[in-house]
Amino acid sequence: MSTVLAVALVVVLVPRIPGWDKVRGSFFDGDTFGETFPKLPGRFWYDIQIFLICTPCILLLGLLIAFARNVRTPALYPLRLFATLYTDIMRGVPMILWITIIGFGVPGLIQNRTWGKAVVWAGVALVVAYAAYVAEVFRAGIESVHESQRAAARSLGLSSRQTMMHVVLPQAVRRVVPALMNDLVSLQKDVALVSIVGPVEVLREAGIAKAKFYNFTPYIGAAILFLCVSIPLTRMTDHLLARERRRMQGTAVR
Repeated sequence: MSTVLAVALVVVLVPRIPGWDKVRGSFFDGDTFGETFPKLPGRFWYDIQIFLICTPCILLLGLLIAFARNVRTPALYPLRLFATLYTDIMRGVPMILWITIIGFGVPGLIQNRTWGKAVVWAGVALVVAYAAYVAEVFRAGIESVHESQRAAARSLGLSSRQTMMHVVLPQAVRRVVPALMNDLVSLQKDVALVSIVGPVEVLREAGIAKAKFYNFTPYIGAAILFLCVSIPLTRMTDHLLARERRRMQGTAVR
């Protein structure tokens, strides 16, 4: 009942706002939507391809950085220092700046047609920047595993590497799945930022249509496409979190 009441209030009150007619014409024009939307899904597939390529690279690089930040051998302290500086620098600069710097800077540096495509290096920028965020998620999961787990593994004769791979890491990954999924949802949206280096993906296509029709409705169409991916990912996150919670409760009962 409360939901129905809230929706009814929105439906009734929003059209009474003085500027609603202008906003509706600028953002929710049916004719413009019908003419521009059919072109957007094909461009959106370009974003999905970049997302699918970048995701495994981010997870792998993030895990390696998390390992580097958790090394305990004094001789490997430089590696740990590098990983710390890497995460601090990468997370301290906005994503759009990394895409601009790497996407335009590296092709201008190497002067190679094969490896000098700006969109390729824009994808690299997404990988190296998001890996810093993912590394902190993995590190939090690794550090959340109680020290007694490591001690028990050592008492069974496992080496440090075996303890990490077979005891600590499996527990850590299960604990950080929701946080990782949230980062992937953010990545799926930030992929649109590669448009600043030139490729015509869904955001750029919507911008072209906006300039053609002098109307912002194409951006609403692009937003709908992003929601079609981000909402299922979010629901999957909730499902995995609920399943892990049930598993832990079942273990506690036994």
